[in-house]
Amino acid sequence: MVEDLTYDICIIGSGPAGQKAAIQAAKFGKKTLIVDKEPEPGGQCLYTGTIPSKSLREAIIDLTRFNERGFTSDESSLTEIKFQDLNKRLFKVIEEERNLVYRQLKKNNIRLINGIARFESPNKMMVVDKDYRILYQVKAEKYIITTGSNPRNPSDVPFDSDCILDSTSLLGLKTIPKSILVLGGGIIGSEYASFFAALGIDVTIIDKREHLLPMLDSEIGIHLQTALTDIGLRFLGNKEPQTITRENDRAHVTFKDGTTLSADTLLYALGRVANVKQLHIENTGITLNDKGYIPVNALFQTVVPHIYAAGDVIGGPCLGSTSMEQGRLASRHACGAQTHHFPSFYPIGIYTIPEISSCGYTEDELKALGFHYEVGRAYYYEIARSHIVGSNVGMFKMLFHAETLEILGIHIIGRSATEVIHIGQVAMGFNAKINYFIDQIFNYPTYAEGYRVAALNGFNKIKKKI
Repeated sequence: MVEDLTYDICIIGSGPAGQKAAIQAAKFGKKTLIVDKEPEPGGQCLYTGTIPSKSLREAIIDLTRFNERGFTSDESSLTEIKFQDLNKRLFKVIEEERNLVYRQLKKNNIRLINGIARFESPNKMMVVDKDYRILYQVKAEKYIITTGSNPRNPSDVPFDSDCILDSTSLLGLKTIPKSILVLGGGIIGSEYASFFAALGIDVTIIDKREHLLPMLDSEIGIHLQTALTDIGLRFLGNKEPQTITRENDRAHVTFKDGTTLSADTLLYALGRVANVKQLHIENTGITLNDKGYIPVNALFQTVVPHIYAAGDVIGGPCLGSTSMEQGRLASRHACGAQTHHFPSFYPIGIYTIPEISSCGYTEDELKALGFHYEVGRAYYYEIARSHIVGSNVGMFKMLFHAETLEILGIHIIGRSATEVIHIGQVAMGFNAKINYFIDQIFNYPTYAEGYRVAALNGFNKIKKKI
């Protein structure tokens, strides 16, 4: 029996963008529906992406006592870690987050139905089960597509469940491998590579580019590679895979330069693709761009004005934080409420070990733009908090205009980087100058006082030139 449904707002996908879009619509009193093909809400972010990877990171740091290595050289605990120990922590976090999503949907009277959304026309959508039997026929005033992305899995790569993996299947490992090759030096590849290196595993990360995470400020990138080398990770740049095979329960990679490498496990982390395959989006009149994403305007509208899209499905920056705000803004416009354009600057957090966060321009960008700038630095070994917790790896880097002293960019690598970045973000939002940090008193000892040390370092360089 097909159920006919009529709603003000229909959201396809229950990840970060979908959740925030739905809650915002409900706050405006709109009759709101979420359709998701998975039996539980939360999207890839909750089950295979952000939440699992960051939970895995914390579990590894805690169970290996990684942060205590500054006080002891004993690494005997590494051999005692079992994947079951990591998964126990992982599943508990997922359960708590899933329950939170359910509570928020219930609190806001948002209906969630399970099934595959499929457009029949711009104004009509069917929801079918996995056997393509029609369950619902949905008509909505506005649609918001928030179906996210999936790992890019080329057909010539023999993915399996225990040897050649993507970032989703990696979480299903039953045992910890002794060696792992990571193809891809982007955010996902770098994060997982650092996690496994912290476990004491033989890790090699390979990328066609010369450095890991090339979007980073170059100096921060150098610090990262040095820190990863110190925990045993190897990086090979300027190499592209030609063939990937599984032989004798090991992954083998032949590269275009003729060299070969093998390991117990291979993580293929060379990009993600928009999750649009089952939407039948061509029936709406929407055409994907050349990268396979849904094109939208600054208000997150597609070429069909009553159909919106937000999150990974529209392309970068593909962060949980930015997806949430995109979903909220798309929903505001769809509901006819006052809204604004997506922020021009926002923090980026990368949860490698050590973690990295940045906001604003990089030094490379300032050079290209011809800015007259100066740099203030504070190294973690200068900060008492680092000595107390046993980690001296890291730095604050503050970029500011050499004449006006206005802050142009902040880059942090080290413990708590993704937390303390927001101090700099708020300051930049109010067009603060570096003397703001010089004139403030910070709790001592804290990581946050790195801002003051960096500001003084930069200001003293200016004084010497006057």
